[in-house]
Amino acid sequence: MAIIGRAAPVSAEEERFLRLTLLSVFAVTVARLLWFRIGGLDLYPDEAQYWLWSLTPDWGYYSKPPLVAWVIHLTTALLGEDEAAIRLAAPLFHFGTALVIYRIGHRLYDARVGMWSAIAYATLPGVSFSAMIISTDVPLLFFWAVALYAIVRAREPGGGRWWIAVGVAAGFGLLSKYAMAYWLLSALLLLLAVKDERRHLPRFLGSAALAFAIYSPNFFWNLDHRFVSYRHTEANANITGFAIHPQAFGEFLGSQFGVFGPVFFATLLLIVLLLRRVLADRRAQLLAVFALPTLAMMVTVSLLSRAQPNWSAPTYVSAVILVVAFLLERGRSALVVGSVALHVTGVVLALCAEDAAKLAGREIPGKYQPLHRLRGWAQLGRSVSTLLREHPGLRLMSDNREVLAALIYYVEPHPFDALKWNETRKIHDQFDMTSDIAGHPGADVLFVGMNREPGALGPHFSETIAVGRISINLGGGLTRDFVWAALKGFKSY
Repeated sequence: MAIIGRAAPVSAEEERFLRLTLLSVFAVTVARLLWFRIGGLDLYPDEAQYWLWSLTPDWGYYSKPPLVAWVIHLTTALLGEDEAAIRLAAPLFHFGTALVIYRIGHRLYDARVGMWSAIAYATLPGVSFSAMIISTDVPLLFFWAVALYAIVRAREPGGGRWWIAVGVAAGFGLLSKYAMAYWLLSALLLLLAVKDERRHLPRFLGSAALAFAIYSPNFFWNLDHRFVSYRHTEANANITGFAIHPQAFGEFLGSQFGVFGPVFFATLLLIVLLLRRVLADRRAQLLAVFALPTLAMMVTVSLLSRAQPNWSAPTYVSAVILVVAFLLERGRSALVVGSVALHVTGVVLALCAEDAAKLAGREIPGKYQPLHRLRGWAQLGRSVSTLLREHPGLRLMSDNREVLAALIYYVEPHPFDALKWNETRKIHDQFDMTSDIAGHPGADVLFVGMNREPGALGPHFSETIAVGRISINLGGGLTRDFVWAALKGFKSY
């Protein structure tokens, strides 16, 4: 049985819930945009690398499909290349995702469920921190939500044209992050496992074909580059044999209480325990199919190898509606409201804790500062800029992808001719593909790295001019330490 949409006029109550949704999500988004200006956070090296990719738009890059670079290319073309411009799309995409979630919740349940699902999504701890940086998850979650709304509409009577929207959204989702494939697998599972849904299978296959057609330029880019993106994705999972890693499993599972919020994730686990009863509701069945298989895959990966907390992010697009509807239908609205309040309070405390501690004459230990990884890169850039001025004619070089990406952004002028030290000659990142010093015999370089002793590269060069160290104070007793060496006349590895 298909889920029937509403044809009745919008009621005053529905208009009120929509207004509250728009005002709440808009307020959260404005707060995030303001934080970009006052937070003083440096680009994380991954963001710096995405910016670097954006300077030469292409159909693919070493570790990711191209959409994140295209988005940065657009925002920086309009607003310049400061950190706020590079990150601008992150809160805007999450704003859009929240509104699509409202439409899904409204379509499946009612405007009240839609409103609280949208507000809950916008304030999830994982979403709040995701909105502070630009990453491939940001457009992925948007297109995942759009594809989910489209398939809800497509399965309604007269919804045939929505199958085109399913294909378009899935295609752009694949151009955002390969994890969009989980959405397609979830949809296929729904249509194969539920007898009444199988009649939609031919149209879904047409949608999938459209999705892969939209995605195909990245496939052909990978074909031309020995499938480096796919091999990188496989290496990230790092499943090399059958071995159990209970600590990694526990860490990943525990992290989900932080990503989705403690009450919401506990409720999701309760839904899993009551799954047979919950799945009697076809609406919950649909939402569960687009949430639980992806979560189960990530839990399995964490047990066999390791999984980053954000790898489960697509789970929570439909899971937030599932959990909110589950709680509201059982008269547990206080848990929904309380969870939203808890999430907002927690994020505000996390962002303001360091300043509050300083006002009280105390300092939070660096390892407990949630944003320490977004600090110190600009200071490093200034130090390296000074070294390059003191040693004219040297090209920047590092053996670390993150250091190199951050320095290309923060060193003035941008050292776009920077080189990568890669004595293993294996391809680990984009720089290994394009900037290996092996192709530049005789090069004079300023090496900046983290895990080598100063001068350790000396035997590979004709002359070592100077060596030294740079220590960046991140606060709370935490430092990020680097070594540097001015070297002339690269010979060979």
